[in-house]
Amino acid sequence: MTLIDDIERLVTCESPSTDLAAVARSADVTASVGSALLGSAPERIVLDGRTHLRWRLGSGPRRVLLLGHHDTVWPIGTLQRIPFEVTDGVLRGPGCFDMKTGLAMIFHAVAALNSPDGVTVLVTGDEEIGSPSSRGLIETEALQHKAVLVTEGSADGGALKTERKGTSMYEVTLHGRAAHAGLEPERGVNATVEAAHQILAVSQLAAGDTTVVPTVLSAGVTTNTVPAQGKFMVDVRVRNLAEQTRIDEAMRSLRPVLDGAKVEVTGGPNRAPLELAMSSGLFELASRLLPGITQAAVGGASDGNFTAGVGVPTLDGLGAVGGGAHADSEHVLVSELAPRTDLLAALVRELT
Repeated sequence: MTLIDDIERLVTCESPSTDLAAVARSADVTASVGSALLGSAPERIVLDGRTHLRWRLGSGPRRVLLLGHHDTVWPIGTLQRIPFEVTDGVLRGPGCFDMKTGLAMIFHAVAALNSPDGVTVLVTGDEEIGSPSSRGLIETEALQHKAVLVTEGSADGGALKTERKGTSMYEVTLHGRAAHAGLEPERGVNATVEAAHQILAVSQLAAGDTTVVPTVLSAGVTTNTVPAQGKFMVDVRVRNLAEQTRIDEAMRSLRPVLDGAKVEVTGGPNRAPLELAMSSGLFELASRLLPGITQAAVGGASDGNFTAGVGVPTLDGLGAVGGGAHADSEHVLVSELAPRTDLLAALVRELT
């Protein structure tokens, strides 16, 4: 089977993260593709109903972890609207860039090295929803290795991702007191008004490259009742751990403005940042192997944030060159498949 054939097999098995049956089917297909190239079947690790796959090649000390995910953001039926196709050198299909092409590249790169000793391939099934079941698995596995290579899609222009922002997610709940909005509103404590105060306070925490964005908002139950409760979500992105800590302390220090109101904050850091210090050595190696390759800092997070967060050198963006992740324009440039797969294989060879 060619690399494109294997990408088609992976893409045409739809695998939205929230559909456990679909993720299990995708794991079957991914296991089949990987086993044919790696020469062995993976361990199937089912956590909270989600299927993850692990190949440990050879019996020697663990050296390199190749990390990817087989779940996508696309709901079942997307293939009918965005079918798999290759036209004029561009490959399309839901999940092709994020990141099923990257999975096929892992299998072909490792196969080209005749199953080198000390290499582990870990493919998880819940990355797109924050890796709730696989985080511990990823971190534990990473700590046994000297380096982690992540085959998420590249940054613009094929750049490798040497920095990724860390993410924190919060839910802020406002507790007030209900009252009739027309007869005696003064007896109430308005959770909507308290939410407005807190949203403004949270927004002011942003500074420099740190973004603090209130997102989903809800409050109240009827139009003629002072709302007794409201809540809003907050998305935080940071470049370094110091900023992640600053925001976390500030969020937990929120205090009510209205007399009688209460503020409850849940959530916290989800992924530590992938800082340049954790990727620079691996990028230098990649630059020697493929002169002219570039690097980029990006806002989105990946499972590479977890591995960098536990102190293991990590290089990301080693997968497909293309774009449109999570969008109808998702695509992969076919001309870049061979050189980028060769780069991945060369990195593994050098690191083992």
